Amino acid sequence: MAKMTELKMKKELQARLEKEGRVFTYNRETQTLRIENDQTKKGMDVSLAHVVAKWHEHKEKAIDEIVYYVEEALDVMGKTQAVSGSEKKIYPVIRSTSFPTESEDGIQFLTDEHTAETRIFYALDLGNTYRMIDEPFMKKQNLDSQEIREMAKFNVRTLPIQMKKDIVADNVFYFLNTNDGYDASRILNEKFLAEQREVIEGEMVVAVPHQDVLIIGDIRNQTGYDVLQQLTMSFFTTGNVPITALSFIYDDGHLEPIFIMGKNKPMN
Repeated sequence: MAKMTELKMKKELQARLEKEGRVFTYNRETQTLRIENDQTKKGMDVSLAHVVAKWHEHKEKAIDEIVYYVEEALDVMGKTQAVSGSEKKIYPVIRSTSFPTESEDGIQFLTDEHTAETRIFYALDLGNTYRMIDEPFMKKQNLDSQEIREMAKFNVRTLPIQMKKDIVADNVFYFLNTNDGYDASRILNEKFLAEQREVIEGEMVVAVPHQDVLIIGDIRNQTGYDVLQQLTMSFFTTGNVPITALSFIYDDGHLEPIFIMGKNKPMN
């Protein structure tokens, strides 16, 4: 394909995801393609503009990834999940505040406020994907919200943390990118952030542009802010589950969103 458009992507995804019992609905205004089971009416929406943007950078790999993601998600929707015996598989997941707080059926997910840009959801890990925890699910499993929160908080602290380091113009950047679905969730590991603050000489800035990356910057001069802005925007536009292009100043256990203007120091 010489040039990819939203309509071409729509046709490509429909051809790859076509199966008996599936229904496709295209929304021209939002440029989203909905794929759902015609019996259960459960399904998911795919932003075609986002996939096209990824295609321009990764070509066919971008389509392969979204097809895999949709197939796994639709497969999970048709199965029954239980927490019993899987308590160690409950994790918090970070999402943008614009992310829906309820399912297509209007069922409320378990959530907590985090920052002005991010919100905490809770999920049961199912291997290749996960299931957002909601009120009926907790009731069925005979669990309350506090138990879920405690399990998730403990489990996120057990996740391995192996960061790559890069130095640009005397600024140090640390990257966590294990692709386990919970890289951004490590921002909730308070002990880890506090320990990282101890080794940082400049200003500590944290970013979670999408679910599969966590960036920590040791910002020591103006160039560091400019580099961080470019990094977060690049990751934000290429991730499967974008969260926020803004970064956060970490100070005394608190995260404060900042807006970094090119060639300018960030404003709170």
